[in-house]
This record gives sequence, C-alpha cells and structure tokens, in this order.
Amino acid sequence: MAAVYKSLAKTSKADKMDIDDDAKNGSSSSGVRKNKQRVLILSSRGVTYRHRHLLNDLAAMLPHGRKDVKFDSKSKLYQLNELAELYNCNNVMFFEARKGKDLYIWFSKVPNGPTIKFHAQNLHTMEELHFQGNCLKGSRPILSFDATFETEPHLRVIKEVFTHMFGVPEGARKSKPFIDHVMGFSVADGKIWIRNYEIREVAKVKGEGEEDEEENKKAKKGGDSNQTDISLIEIGPRFVLTPIIMQEGAFGGPIIYENKRFISPNHVRSELRRSKASKHVARQEQTRDNLARKRKLGLENGEVFKDKSGLDTRELFA
Repeated sequence: MAAVYKSLAKTSKADKMDIDDDAKNGSSSSGVRKNKQRVLILSSRGVTYRHRHLLNDLAAMLPHGRKDVKFDSKSKLYQLNELAELYNCNNVMFFEARKGKDLYIWFSKVPNGPTIKFHAQNLHTMEELHFQGNCLKGSRPILSFDATFETEPHLRVIKEVFTHMFGVPEGARKSKPFIDHVMGFSVADGKIWIRNYEIREVAKVKGEGEEDEEENKKAKKGGDSNQTDISLIEIGPRFVLTPIIMQEGAFGGPIIYENKRFISPNHVRSELRRSKASKHVARQEQTRDNLARKRKLGLENGEVFKDKSGLDTRELFA
C-alpha cells in the first residue's frame, strides 16, 4: 500500500511541475499555445454620427474587444499604451476625427508595436446598407485575405495586425463557438477594401428526375454530406482604408513605412478652392479684356462721341 501511495505522489508532483511550466510558457497542458488577444476600441473628440455608428458596429463584431470612452488628446497618443495596460489589452483601435469630416484609424500592438495609421473613406454602416445578411452576435469570423498581401513587406505586416485585431481567438470573452460570417480584405489601387459576408447554407430541394435520384443514391453510398447550397450575403459594415505611415513602436518610434502616393484630404480641398478661385479670376480678366476691346473698336471705327465735360469720369480719373 505504501508503494502505491509513493508512486501516486510522484505522478501528482510531476503533473504539477508540468502545469507550472505550461503556465509560465503561456501554453496549455495539451501543448497548444493559446491565442490571447484583447482589443481596446475608443475614439477621439469630434467624431460624427457616421463614425460613431461604424465604431459601434466594429465593437459588436469583436467579442474580444473592450469599448472605452472618448480620448481627449490627439497629440499625446502614447498615453493610450498605459490605458491599454490598465484594461489588460494588447491591441488598440483608435478612431481619430479631424475637422468633423476626416477619419483616421490607428491600429497598434501594445506595448512593442508596430503602429499603423489609416485614412478611412467610403464609410457605410449596417443601418445604412439594409442588407439581407445577418450573423450571430459574438460568433467567430473567417478572415479572407487577398493574395496581394503576400507580395510586399508592409502588406504582410498589415495582414498580421488585422489577424490579431479582427480574428476572434477561440474561447475569448463573450464569443460563441460558431463560425457564420466571413470578413474579406482585398487590395486595389493601393487601398484596402473591407467587406463582411454571411455564410448562408440552404438545403437542396430533392428533384423528381432520374439524374437527381442517381445523385442522391451516390451521395448515400459514398457518404457525401454536401446536400446544401452555400452562398455569401453581405452584411456590412463596409469601408476603405488607405495606409499612411507605419511606426516601429506603439504610438511612437521611427517610421518604417510611408505611403508616398497618399494625398491629404486637406490638400485636396485646398486644390478645389484654388481651382474655383482661378475660374473666378479668369472670368474677371475676360470681362475686363472685352470692355477694353470694345472701346478700342469704337475708336478705330470713327464713332463720334459727345463733348466730354469736366465732370466726366474718364476725365476725372484719367
């Protein structure tokens, strides 16, 4: 009996040591490393209703995210690192609004980086689109990336950051053990187009023809369970992101990538104003030239003008 007790005590001690080692390494007893990701979602002051609805839609899609109140400062973004550590988050999604029109989204990995700044355009929320698709709240998505993400180094980094942000880890907080929607990321014209689709499965209707009967018999014999039609129906939201810069650290550090093709919306608006002003100036010059031409033609044709008095404006201001 004593020998049995000693052997059981040795096995229990060995199991405890293995559990302690796994806890230190961040892996489970089965040897599978857990993907622990938490996202802090917040915005700055001055966001519009469209920006706020987009933030709420993304927060509803991310069960491993935590939504916080608005952040006051737009220049001291390094303070978001302390805020993320306070809420035990290792990812930050920050919505920065400028001039009540432009929206910039920061994706950062805390505490070591990197940080990517995007300019968001063509925002459409779930309430605006009125799509027929729907998905379970808290379900895990399938992330579908375009093959272009593997062509350039900065796109690989963006793909990895998006995987940590939008990929719901298994067993996350408030997550459901279902996969019923797909998030698509595609690159076109130097921009990233993001779409969200529902995976809809509809049972096939049994046909009355001989071909359908033969197919059903083959499926029964071979054990084929593909008796459903799978289709994708867009849910929303949809938006387009243009990468601007990429920093090495979390909201700081040297710039490791800069998009030279990006044009600031302020510069676009100033160019539009200049074009309108140039049209006005050209119109004024044209009217002035027309008046001068008419006067010149009148003098050359030998028109007889009335005697000019001393109070004539041409005489006074000659």
